[in-house]
Amino acid sequence: MRNLYMLKRILITAIFLIGLSGCALFSAAGFSSKGLPHSNVKGELISTSSNTSVNIDHSGWHNLLQKHVNEKGLVDYEGFKKDRKALDKYIVMLSKNKPDNSWSIQEQLAYYINTYNANTVRLILDNYPVKSIKNIDGAWTKEFVSMGNKQISLGAIENSILRRMKEPRIHFAINCASISCPRLLNEAYTASAINEQLEYATRSFINSDKNNIKKESAQLSRIFDWYSGDFTVKGNTLGEYINQYSNVKMKNWNNISFKDYNWNLNKQ
Repeated sequence: MRNLYMLKRILITAIFLIGLSGCALFSAAGFSSKGLPHSNVKGELISTSSNTSVNIDHSGWHNLLQKHVNEKGLVDYEGFKKDRKALDKYIVMLSKNKPDNSWSIQEQLAYYINTYNANTVRLILDNYPVKSIKNIDGAWTKEFVSMGNKQISLGAIENSILRRMKEPRIHFAINCASISCPRLLNEAYTASAINEQLEYATRSFINSDKNNIKKESAQLSRIFDWYSGDFTVKGNTLGEYINQYSNVKMKNWNNISFKDYNWNLNKQ
């Protein structure tokens, strides 16, 4: 009887984890950074492009985002298909400019965020039409992103690089092509504006309809459940972190729940 009980618990846990499939399923332990550099954010992040050995030109990605992503973050994938050569050219440029330890943390953050987002769009286009990124086999585990002579997965970029940089606002900058994800910003991230862009992305997401925050209760995005440890790493509680950005200041953080996640494609 005890063995049957334990088996049921294992099965329930497995089903639960499968249900979290996607950017939230995997811990950083399941991926390798392939030795790619990722500095930690210490103190306040300052936007600058003057403290690094290289300044990557992200204008190709910026121009594509301006054309094919609206203010709500919804994507015109048909339009992207017509501009596939331009997207591939930008991704090849990223591959030829692998980060090294001489890059500033600002350049690293902009590079990895843009790399993640551009390759997510590429992944959708490679499988288009598709209802959800979750319908794509190995979306976060397949090592299809090239950086120099290294191949890395989207999951590794997120979990083994960006999350380890100790900048929780990256969760609102990377986009997993789904309705409930933070919106895809229609501009490229750059070292010279990285702090302001992350601040804008975070404040916009927390005060969007992805969350319903009241003084005495809150329904939050599952992102705050899946990655709660990232938002409390600097000694804040989850509530204190959110209250930094929320227009409504929550008082009772014992009365929170988490919304269902809509994995349908974020298409226009």
